Amino acid sequence: MYDYLLGGYHNFAVDREAAERLLAIAPDARQIMWANRAFLRRVVAYLANQGIDQFLDIGSGIPTIGNVHEIAGSVNPNARIVYVDIDPVAVRHSLAILDGRDNVTAIQADARQISSLLAHPKLKGLLDLQRPVGALLVAFLHFVVDDAEARRLVRELRESVVPGSYLAISHSCSDGLSEEVVERSGELYARTANPGKARSRAEVASFFDGLELVEPGLVYVPRWHPDGLGDLFVSDPARSCVIGGVGRKV
Repeated sequence: MYDYLLGGYHNFAVDREAAERLLAIAPDARQIMWANRAFLRRVVAYLANQGIDQFLDIGSGIPTIGNVHEIAGSVNPNARIVYVDIDPVAVRHSLAILDGRDNVTAIQADARQISSLLAHPKLKGLLDLQRPVGALLVAFLHFVVDDAEARRLVRELRESVVPGSYLAISHSCSDGLSEEVVERSGELYARTANPGKARSRAEVASFFDGLELVEPGLVYVPRWHPDGLGDLFVSDPARSCVIGGVGRKV
């Protein structure tokens, strides 16, 4: 669905049908996905410019328009990236797209089992977890609907990386949304393999406990280091329905 809404080609008929149903509920959905993708691009570029040269993209799906390895590579051609997804189809497609690259790979793993994920041989062969890493949970945690499980996942990830590492999160925000939109979109995702849950700003902020937030903090994603006044939704950021931030482990 995400790839289709971004205008990509790595999607299936069932994805396109579900995405069109989402557009009927939330007409801004396509632009919301673009705003979130722009946030990812700015975050990766920012971290690469801070000297981060290895990235862990959790819940990556199929690498689509504006891939992490392309963005990081534009700053540092030697940057290393591991994409992680639970869906074997997404991983197979990812590996086909990434074929021939020795500094990037995709692995199948359940992000709810962080210790097993980080012990994956392909991850350990590419990333040095004794050095700072940029961990990306972009448009992912709203698919972990159990609050305690989501908090545990983030806590274990934070505790597993070394100081100087960064954790980036974007998450659908329920603040300001009508009950009808929240309910109908929730029902739509409940019929897919990935049920979702929007959370309040306060709930999302709790994921950054123990981290030092990078300025401007936790904000609607169009307001996180915007490129300019022409950015999508920058003058009306709440329309993006997604908040995000970057925390640094000190």
